[in-house]
Amino acid sequence: MGEMPQNRSRRKTKGSLSALVIAVILAGAYYLFGPAEETAPTREGLIPVELIKTIDGDTIKIEYEGKEQNVRYLLIDTPETNHPRLGKQPFGEEAKRRNQEILNSGRLEIEFDVGPKYDKYNRLLAYIYIDGESVQEKLLEEGLARVAYVYPPNTRHLDEYERKQAEAKKKGIGIWTLEDYATDRGFDSTAYPEGKGASSAPKPSSAKDKAKETFANCTKLRKVYPDGVKKGHPAYTDRLDGDKDGVACEQR
Repeated sequence: MGEMPQNRSRRKTKGSLSALVIAVILAGAYYLFGPAEETAPTREGLIPVELIKTIDGDTIKIEYEGKEQNVRYLLIDTPETNHPRLGKQPFGEEAKRRNQEILNSGRLEIEFDVGPKYDKYNRLLAYIYIDGESVQEKLLEEGLARVAYVYPPNTRHLDEYERKQAEAKKKGIGIWTLEDYATDRGFDSTAYPEGKGASSAPKPSSAKDKAKETFANCTKLRKVYPDGVKKGHPAYTDRLDGDKDGVACEQR
């Protein structure tokens, strides 16, 4: 005896409802687990953003809260690439290229500190991360940036940044290869004019300069240069470089 039409209709309706329920469940699972994996921050406090442009070694343009905004890296400073007054400084291009290389290697996130989010130029102030790793730390440890613009309370990572800078300075790499180039006031372009870069060396000193920079011992030299002097400096002599590491009278 054949199945009644109404039974067949009920069975079709149940099948359609089951298929619909499964489709809704799958769609919900994709919504919950698919995009979340792409947009969830690597750790608490980090905000995923999209990179628009690398401006220089310490400034980028991102899309944040639905609009394009410039971001100034907190607590570091890199040499200029095209400043209206300072022009192009040694290691400026190197810092920009390395910054761009790092930013293009993974997922970009930013972190704000407890202080102001914007500077006087209306740029966001933030710590920058790629796949959860600090970009500021990389630039500091590679000798392409100095610790600078320290304005409390935006000092969350200052201690670690200063450690990275000290390591690069000790190794004498990047900006630290140029004597007295990186200062507390910025980068001294007058000592190293535009066009000099990674291969630059300190200007050779005249005999007169060397005569004025002669010290009998390290005690007297450190009164003028507390951290000692590197090879190429007018005050450097092999006689005062006991361990022959290229630095005379360094503090230990």
